[in-house]
Amino acid sequence: MAIPTFVDRARLTVSAGNGGHGCVSVHREKFKPLGGPDGGNGGDGGSVLLRVDQGLTTLVDYHRQSQRKASNGQPGMGGNRNGANGADVVLTVPPGTVVTDHGTGELLADLGEMDEVVVALGGRGGLGNAALASAARKAPGFALLGEEGEQRVIDLELKVLADVGLVGFPSAGKSSLIAAISAAKPKIADYPFTTLVPNLGVVVAGQTTFTVADVPGLIEGASEGRGLGHDFLRHIERCQAIVHVIDCATWEPGREPIGDLDVIETELANYGGLADRPRLVALNKIDIPDARDLAEMVGPELEAHGLQVFLISTVTGEGLSALTYAMAKIVAARRSIHDATPRPRIVIRPEPVPGDRTEFTIKRQGDGEGGQVWRVRGAKPERWVRQTDFANAEAVGYLADRLNRIGIEDELLAKGAQPGDAVAIGAGEHPVVFDFAPQIDTGAELLARRGEDPRLEEVRPSVRRRRQLDVEYHAARDQQMVTDRDVDWRERHRRALAEELSHDFDDEDDR
Repeated sequence: MAIPTFVDRARLTVSAGNGGHGCVSVHREKFKPLGGPDGGNGGDGGSVLLRVDQGLTTLVDYHRQSQRKASNGQPGMGGNRNGANGADVVLTVPPGTVVTDHGTGELLADLGEMDEVVVALGGRGGLGNAALASAARKAPGFALLGEEGEQRVIDLELKVLADVGLVGFPSAGKSSLIAAISAAKPKIADYPFTTLVPNLGVVVAGQTTFTVADVPGLIEGASEGRGLGHDFLRHIERCQAIVHVIDCATWEPGREPIGDLDVIETELANYGGLADRPRLVALNKIDIPDARDLAEMVGPELEAHGLQVFLISTVTGEGLSALTYAMAKIVAARRSIHDATPRPRIVIRPEPVPGDRTEFTIKRQGDGEGGQVWRVRGAKPERWVRQTDFANAEAVGYLADRLNRIGIEDELLAKGAQPGDAVAIGAGEHPVVFDFAPQIDTGAELLARRGEDPRLEEVRPSVRRRRQLDVEYHAARDQQMVTDRDVDWRERHRRALAEELSHDFDDEDDR
């Protein structure tokens, strides 16, 4: 299957790199068995960026390869060596590309107004135990894990950036007009729908240089999906002026210049958003005598409606100079208005630091199995949970201290949570579930061996009950074995079987 050369829609799966894990290390040297923590931080994962390239006019590269992934950050190392950051992936796109999230439909960026945007942010690297050391916790036996990078599916849609858009019926001469007034070399033939993709041409008229684009396939019903106009109408959204190219020598029955103009205007109105664009009318093919007579007949009628009309011939070049200078005049006027309009100042303000009660939310909801669970949501607690190594008891205790520091425990108690209740922290369908256990003593002053936390040594009530039942069972079993050590189990079984066989159940039922 042949790959097209012009692609104006593409769907990409972008994956940022994961952050590297922090390192747990203790400096060791002769005569210094515990020289202090020296574990380095993990590197940040690489991000995926979209950057405008003025030399591109198509999204065909992403039609061939629809998945792009940045590299992961490297883990930290001992000796206070931080891991390397992952390399960013920069994807170049043509100007005028609109980026939307495929899952939510959210508009992420309009690359006609900006030059670069991050579509997938790399995960942050975890802190090593050297960065976690404090006056109370001098030698942490844990480090933070690196966060996973963002992964999303995005839709790219190209809207051609052109100053003037040419619209009209198929074979009206739009491609011939671009070839005559610019250096563009579009495919030209005498059959409808010759042009299958928008053509761009650069035109110089006096001191003004501007671009002209032709939109193929506009017929009656194009805004509803007929012809090719449904796919390419969006390419004139960014045009500063619209030029109607009308064929005055068409052989199709029922076609005439004013009717063609009304049909195209109806389709533009149905598409919407183009009512404020200046219009020019180019009556083409006046090199044919009958076409010239028709153009001279309908020209005054069109001018009576406030339209500027030009009689042109792309074959002889008649009227092209006047048309190009009229285009340049409109483009220059609209550019001056745009330049005179003061652009809003871009002010980057840091987000205010929220209070203790606004960093998270707590709701009680069902767990889907007839029980209840306290659901905790918030950027900080969710990030802290993702950074925690649950195989390390000290890391879990550090997480408990962090959650308690922002007031989650107090808020749970205020809402009526009881010890042993399930508390879920995290987004999605699979959050991390904890048993609520209010703490009396907190902080790193509860000293223990590295990697351990004495607060977590106490087993849960359910575990204690299960262990007590196991002890009682084995004690009863051992006592029974001691009592029945001298019993002949074969003889006892034989007697019980004989008694059972000799028992007449029918006689009991008759009674």
